[in-house]
Amino acid sequence: MRVYYDRDANVTMIKGRKVAVVGYGSQGHAHALNLRDSGVAEVAVALRPGSASARKAEAESLTLLSPADAARWADVMMVLAPDEVQAELYQRDLAPHLREGAALAFAHGLNIHFRLIEPRPDLDVFMVAPKGPGHTVRAEYLKGGGVPCLVAVAQNASGTAMDLALSYASAIGGGRSGVIETTFREECETDLFGEQAVLCGGLTSLIRAGFETLVEAGYAPEMAYFECVHEVKLIVDLIYEGGLANMRYSVSNTAEYGDYLSGPRVVPPEKTKKVMRQVLEDIQSGRFVHDWMTECRVGQPLFKAQRRRWAEHSIEEVGNRLRGMMPWIGAGRLVDKNKN
Repeated sequence: MRVYYDRDANVTMIKGRKVAVVGYGSQGHAHALNLRDSGVAEVAVALRPGSASARKAEAESLTLLSPADAARWADVMMVLAPDEVQAELYQRDLAPHLREGAALAFAHGLNIHFRLIEPRPDLDVFMVAPKGPGHTVRAEYLKGGGVPCLVAVAQNASGTAMDLALSYASAIGGGRSGVIETTFREECETDLFGEQAVLCGGLTSLIRAGFETLVEAGYAPEMAYFECVHEVKLIVDLIYEGGLANMRYSVSNTAEYGDYLSGPRVVPPEKTKKVMRQVLEDIQSGRFVHDWMTECRVGQPLFKAQRRRWAEHSIEEVGNRLRGMMPWIGAGRLVDKNKN
């Protein structure tokens, strides 16, 4: 595994390019603002007409262009629109207008790896994928640090695609902490697996099951929330800081003993890994992406129904009420919907 730092990147390379960032969500706002603050003189945000994000970009004095106009203008096109709209966006607005020899960039490998987008052969195609949400990418940059990034090249028409990718990664702060070389396939498949099996799917299902078990046993929802939701951050922060051993060093002996005794009963390793292997196979085969794109083509009925059910769960009502008693949580929040 090769790791690059600012000393390995020529940041002046990206400073001499016209860079269009497609989308102004979590990642989009961080990339655009970090690039500008790193000295990239010509940065534009590409948004569809009527986008709700336009007001936020205008508030930062960023240039706004339509995706088609941005494609005509840009030397580097960083596509940070949602995965499910990228293929149509590329075919309709970008492909007909991208300048010859331009660079097409992504922060996630899905559309390239699964060939939903097949770029013209004259284009450089690279990926710079920060390993953290955009809110953290921006916050760490402002502190003088950076979030580690992954970098990969899928198409090297110019012969200098990796140099340009490293320059871009350095400009958004990645070179301050490290830029790890990978491939579109490796980034995409491991990212989807981590999200589904552990970080989003696995963790939220575990939290919900624990909360419901306590409430159904007659315990107060507030107690269930503190024990199964609120304190997750305390444990995750310890793991984030120094790994599993650091967490076990920091908790009580009682908690550590319960970890060893009951953890494998709740999440039996062999049964869990069997299901995880099935999840990974769905990702590797393209079945998950096919099903997700089909869901999007018909208006996302199952996706929206699940989102609604989760929003209506009592865990959200209890959580909102308890977080209101802890104003420091809101004061230090990463997500500010008025800005990003």
